[in-house]
Amino acid sequence: MSLLDILTKDVIAVPLVSSDKSGAIMELIQLFKKSGVIANENEVYDAIMLREAKGSTGLAKGIAVPHAKTLAVKKIAAAIGISPAGIEFGSLDGLPSKLIFLIIAPPDQTGPHVALLSEIARLTQHQELCDELVAARNADRVIAILQGE
Repeated sequence: MSLLDILTKDVIAVPLVSSDKSGAIMELIQLFKKSGVIANENEVYDAIMLREAKGSTGLAKGIAVPHAKTLAVKKIAAAIGISPAGIEFGSLDGLPSKLIFLIIAPPDQTGPHVALLSEIARLTQHQELCDELVAARNADRVIAILQGE
């Protein structure tokens, strides 16, 4: 399973409206709700924030990958938020996060969850790709970039 197997344009926010971490996370969770991926956004938000309390998922170079396992979802799901200005995410290098990949999975899907985190880590090692994503103006362009177009 790859990111493109589960990502649809209705769970991509370009640009994110929110300017803070909790707002950005809730904005992406609300996309899950609107697209029918989840029924209870508060349960997902609580799971994500509980994971964030253990240590920030803000990585480096403008990337954040908030994620959690929760019974509020039946299968693994991912959303992407793009904030050209960046959002303070408590990242390792102190830089604001411009690309936010939110992942939720049921507790029994540890393998796919870890595989998706690894794929995002590999993708985001390519600075040109990250720059293209940050410059994307709509969800269709984000998908095209991820497809290598």
